[in-house]
Amino acid sequence: MRRVALVAGSGGIGSAMLTALCERSDIESVHSTYFRSPAAGSLGSIGQFGSPVSVNWSQVDITDDDSVAKWIGGIGRFDWLINCAGFLHDGVSGPEKTITQFDTEYFARSMRINCLPNLLLGKYAAPILKRSDKGIFAALSAKVGSIEDNRLGGWYSYRASKAASNMVIKNLAIEWQRSAPKVRVLALHPGTTDTALSKPFQAGVAPGKLFSPSDVAGMLLNQLDQAHQSHSGRFIAYDGEELPW
Repeated sequence: MRRVALVAGSGGIGSAMLTALCERSDIESVHSTYFRSPAAGSLGSIGQFGSPVSVNWSQVDITDDDSVAKWIGGIGRFDWLINCAGFLHDGVSGPEKTITQFDTEYFARSMRINCLPNLLLGKYAAPILKRSDKGIFAALSAKVGSIEDNRLGGWYSYRASKAASNMVIKNLAIEWQRSAPKVRVLALHPGTTDTALSKPFQAGVAPGKLFSPSDVAGMLLNQLDQAHQSHSGRFIAYDGEELPW
């Protein structure tokens, strides 16, 4: 039976991942974080969704060293760590179309939410994941974070933050190949998902390429189930396609 640490389980993809995990017979417990969501804070802790899976909520600032250390230290054992947190826009700032729209505050926030947490999570999860026979460290990335695949330009802050996050994932995979060879480290591209994050940018999505959160959760968990059939340090899409860094 697996124990899962799920970051941002109250978000669009995160909540769908939580539901999917609770429907599985191989999951014993899920320790999930939220930041400010009152809905998440009021959720039950045991037998959620009519499932025997134990769900435990913690309010965590995943950009704060002490907050992450306290949360992970309080979980005990877990086998999978899945980071579903991400930031693309708010009511004030969004992706830049040209360099003249660059804003230092938006850039800093993008880096702080999209990249920094993986460093902190890796720092404190390492000793725990090393003890699992089939440990996984997985973080949501985005295809627009691929340097090689970038053909359109724009979106400077978001692209840069996701590219930086990808470097963190690659670094962890290299280090843990030596010190934690049973752990698989993955960057996951979920595709365009029908959530608040993608809502302003859905008009140009090709037919059949806008996925529901539940479909994305199922596809991503399928990739995690197959993770130990291949090497660590991969950047893969929801359908298993290996993406260029």
